[in-house]
Amino acid sequence: MNAAERNDGGITAAERQYGIVTAAYWGFTLTDGALRMLVLLHFYKLGYSPFTLAFLFLLYEGAGVLANLIGGWLATRFGIARMLTVGLVTQIIGFGLLSALQAEWTATMSVAWVVLAQGVCGVAKDLTKTASKSAIKITQAQAKDQGNGQLFKWVAWFTGSKNAMKGFGFFLGGLLLETLGFQGSLWAMSGLLALVLIGVVTSLPPMMGKSKPSGSAKELFAKNAGINALAAARVALFGARDVWFVVGVPVFLYSVGWTFTMVGGFLAAWTIGYGLVQALAPQLVRRSADGLSREVPAARWWSAVLTLIPLGIAAALWLQAPQLQWWVVGGLSLFGFAFAINSSVHSYLVLAYAGSEKAAEDVGFYYAANALGRFMGTLLSGLLYQWGGLLYALLGSALMLLLCWLTTLRLPLGLLEHTPPSEKTGTP
Repeated sequence: MNAAERNDGGITAAERQYGIVTAAYWGFTLTDGALRMLVLLHFYKLGYSPFTLAFLFLLYEGAGVLANLIGGWLATRFGIARMLTVGLVTQIIGFGLLSALQAEWTATMSVAWVVLAQGVCGVAKDLTKTASKSAIKITQAQAKDQGNGQLFKWVAWFTGSKNAMKGFGFFLGGLLLETLGFQGSLWAMSGLLALVLIGVVTSLPPMMGKSKPSGSAKELFAKNAGINALAAARVALFGARDVWFVVGVPVFLYSVGWTFTMVGGFLAAWTIGYGLVQALAPQLVRRSADGLSREVPAARWWSAVLTLIPLGIAAALWLQAPQLQWWVVGGLSLFGFAFAINSSVHSYLVLAYAGSEKAAEDVGFYYAANALGRFMGTLLSGLLYQWGGLLYALLGSALMLLLCWLTTLRLPLGLLEHTPPSEKTGTP
C-alpha cells in the first residue's frame, strides 16, 4: 500500500504522518512560548533594561539563521524525522542549561549564560520548524491526488494551530513561573518534551524526506526566483512584527499600569487569535487552479494593508489620544489579523515554489530569512523603545512592512517563472 492509500482506520499514511508531525510541533511550541514568558518576566522582575531584555533573545534569534540553512541540508541528507528528533533533544539541553543558572552569579555572568542557553534553544526551534514544515511538503507530495488546495489547507492549519499553541505557551509560562519558579518550570517542560520525543522516535519513518542534498554552497543558496523574493519579504515581515512584539508592547502596557498577568494574557490572546486566523486563511484567500495566480496578488494586497496599521497606531500615540492603551490594543489586534493572513499565504507559497525532492533545503533557506528578520526585529525592539518608546518601534515596523510590500512585487505569478531551468528543459 503506498502513502496515498487508506489504511483500516480510514486515513492515509500521509495524513497520519502529517498528524504526528503537527502534534509533535504543538508540544515543542507550547514549551517554546512558555520559555519566552519565563525569561522575559523573570529578568524584567530582576530589573533588566529594555535593551538588555532584547539582548537576551538575540542569540536565540540569530542562531536560527545558520540552524535553518544547515538543518535543511541535514534533513535532506539524513531524513526529516531524524532532524526533528535532533531539534527536540537540543531544546531539552537548552532547558537544562537555563535551569543551571544560579542566583549568586554576577549580572554579567548571568546574562552571558542565558544568552548562550537561549542560543541553544534557538537552534532547537529552527531545526524543529524546518523539519516539521518540510514534512508537510513531503506528505502532500505523497498524497498526489489532493493537489495545491490540500497543501494550502495543511500549511494553514499547521501554522495557525502552532501559533495558537504558542499563545497557550505564553500563559503557561506565566503560570509555571508563579507556581513552580524559574528552575522548576524548566524541569517540567523538559519532561513534556521527553514524552514528545518518544512519540516521534516510535511513530515516524526515520528515512522520511531523505534525498540527495546540494553538493555546494552555491547550489544551496541559488534558489529559484520565487523563493529568493519570498525570503527577502519574510525578513521584512517578521522584523516588522518583532520590532514591537518582543519588548515594546509588553513594557509599554506594564508601564501604563497593567500587571504581568494582564500583559501575558493579552500576548497569549493575541497569539492564539493570530493562529486561529492563520488556520482560516484558505477560506479568506481566493484560490486558483495553478496555486499562484490569485495567491501571489493576495500576498501583495495584505502586505499593503498591513503597512497602514502601525502608522495609524503611531498617529494615535503622537496625538496622545484618550485611552491610549486601548488604541494600542485595538490597533495591534487588527495588525494580528492582517499579519496572520499574510504569514499564512507566505508559508503556503514557499512550499508551492519548493520542489519536493529538496523541500527541506528550500524551507530551510526560507526560514533562515525568517530567523534573520526576527533577529533584526528583536535588536531594534530594544533599541527603538529605549530611544523613543513605542512610537519609534511602530514607525520602524511600518518601514519594514513597506519594504515587504515592495519585495512581494517581485514574486513570480506563473509556473514557468518559478520552475528551475533543469525542470523546464528536462536537462540534469
